[in-house]
Amino acid sequence: MPRACQLEMEREMARYEMIIDLDLCIGCNACTVACKQEHGTQPGVFWGYVLQKEFGKTPRVTRLFLPVLCNHCENPPCEEVCPTGATYRDADGTVLVDYEKCIGCKTCMTACPYNIRWYIDKEEYYFPNTPIPYGVDELRGYEKIVQKCTFCADRLKRGDEPKCVEVCPTYCRKFGDMEDPESEVAQIVRKERTFVLRPEAGTEPRVRYIQNKNLDIVKIR
Repeated sequence: MPRACQLEMEREMARYEMIIDLDLCIGCNACTVACKQEHGTQPGVFWGYVLQKEFGKTPRVTRLFLPVLCNHCENPPCEEVCPTGATYRDADGTVLVDYEKCIGCKTCMTACPYNIRWYIDKEEYYFPNTPIPYGVDELRGYEKIVQKCTFCADRLKRGDEPKCVEVCPTYCRKFGDMEDPESEVAQIVRKERTFVLRPEAGTEPRVRYIQNKNLDIVKIR
């Protein structure tokens, strides 16, 4: 393929990012439940969840809710260390795991600075031999492999948003293509003060946060 055509195709590719407004997150965990419903993760496994911490003293107390998930980094150390190529980035940069290639060595878990990957030793169910939710077979039959958030890659292919974005009752999550200057996420980054987790790791996360106005950003990190 001529280099000019290749560059044109690269410019047309999406570069998805998620932005979470910490002022709007109420810690309801609708995102956590929706993720399990969408992908059928087993008991004790949460591809995304919400951390919380209180600051201050009565009567002036502030509680921070911090949703966390795979950061789908531009420079993912998990991909670099994977010995089989099971961890890879697709065309839009989303970091995924090929369960057929994964050997469960956990090297990627060690390399990830966000502690957001899960090792599945044995397939388990909430009720004996009963997969929940019914009909969701994305993860069925895979054992001794590593799982994580996929940015709902299958939904993106259909033109839908990630499930956690769709169900958020306060609309604290925004998702879109940073390559499109008119997208909501691109406009937010231009206007708002955003930050990423563990910037010192040099991974260039594609999950950003809008700072909680009542807290110092240093305290959050």
